[in-house]
Amino acid sequence: MKRSNDARARGHAAYWAFVVHRVSGLLLALFLPLHFWVLAQALHGHAAFDRWLRLADMPLFEFAEWGLVVLLSMHMVGGVRLLLIEFTPWSGLRKNWIAGAAGFSVATGMAFALALVT
Repeated sequence: MKRSNDARARGHAAYWAFVVHRVSGLLLALFLPLHFWVLAQALHGHAAFDRWLRLADMPLFEFAEWGLVVLLSMHMVGGVRLLLIEFTPWSGLRKNWIAGAAGFSVATGMAFALALVT
């Protein structure tokens, strides 16, 4: 049976904070095995690892690194937001926490992008 408030719930900022937190977690979970596999190439000698490092100097990979930093930031602040909701008595500030989390993620991404440019 479908509830009548499903469409309204999907328009709420807390729903989108939930979605962003879950999707960023899934994308990070997909990234980690690849990351560990590339790091394991160092066990086969520095030449094999150097090939991956040369590949990482490409602009596409630098953009992907920026995306990874933003994903990490979004997932971290989303988790902190959930902890605050669960363990603090403040209930009226949830939208402010969502806005703060989004602002922190954007600021982190911009700082990392600035570090890539300079």
